[in-house]
Amino acid sequence: MTSRRTVTVLTTALVLSGLAAGPASAHGSMSDPVSRVSACYAEGPEAPRSAACRAAVAASGAQAFYDWNAVNIAAAAGQHRRLIPDGRLCSAGNDKYRGLDLARADWPASSMKPGPHTFRYRGTAPHRGSFALYVTKDGYDPTKPLKWSDLEETPFATVTDPGMENGDYVFRGTVPKKSGRHLIYSIWQRSDSPEAFYTCSDVVFGQEAGDAPAPGASAPGAPAPSASAPTDEQVEAGEDRSSVEHGGHGDGDAATGAEATTAGTGATAAGAGAAAPARPATTAPAQEPASGAATPDAPAPAAGSGSGAELAETGGDATAPYLAVGGAAVLALGAAVLFGTARRRRARG
Repeated sequence: MTSRRTVTVLTTALVLSGLAAGPASAHGSMSDPVSRVSACYAEGPEAPRSAACRAAVAASGAQAFYDWNAVNIAAAAGQHRRLIPDGRLCSAGNDKYRGLDLARADWPASSMKPGPHTFRYRGTAPHRGSFALYVTKDGYDPTKPLKWSDLEETPFATVTDPGMENGDYVFRGTVPKKSGRHLIYSIWQRSDSPEAFYTCSDVVFGQEAGDAPAPGASAPGAPAPSASAPTDEQVEAGEDRSSVEHGGHGDGDAATGAEATTAGTGATAAGAGAAAPARPATTAPAQEPASGAATPDAPAPAAGSGSGAELAETGGDATAPYLAVGGAAVLALGAAVLFGTARRRRARG
């Protein structure tokens, strides 16, 4: 009876501790074109300059913007459309970031042109995974809450395991022809975890952001403010105020074994068991987007799929954390049985 109780207690404790564990420190946000959360952080969470960022801070509080690199869903596993309701795409359905969902046409924006573009995504804790970028359809109205149906059906750029340059994931994509104000929505689905990250980047086609009027802006004729990404100094200065781990700006995450990737190859920069450099000394060409279209509500990958072509097929296995817990529980069970058997033998002796 005692050995049975021991098995039950040990197994239950291990399983519960595994389920309660938080996500690993994988964080980041789009820096070109600049995401809303990054733009507002760069303006200063305590006193942002733009009216849209001031409204967002009033709605969410300053802490959400010190945590600019953590707009995520820990157990997304490719089920983005199912998990994130219409009107809450920019916050990923996370109430902490509700200010990012404000429907207004004066968000700080980046200038954008159709054709080839080099995208940059600040990765403060790099991991393997895939990026998918969507743009809003013609007729998009920024003064209305953003819905999934506002996005083009398929991403215009997808890439798996892009390389890193100076703390940014860097990859190229071809931007479709658009005009006026639009929004680019990014999904970064990790392949070493079910965790995913999301960004909304406001863009203006056909003119320089900051020079042209923002249609529907609160002040008629007011220019659309230009968005700026946080500098290295701003990122480092805000780390003490952040409630999420930054992971060393380009270092691999020791908790998961992920390493910085070599730009343009999709391969790890360090060999097995070697430490990856925090900042690559050389700059390699950016990786071209992978072929194939990903859908935002694609199913979670099957174990061992590893195609790497689509967002939901990045080679990750959403069951991995639970398999690890299960393995630990089996080991604990075996130890408890041996312990109980030994006690019974001593009692009989």
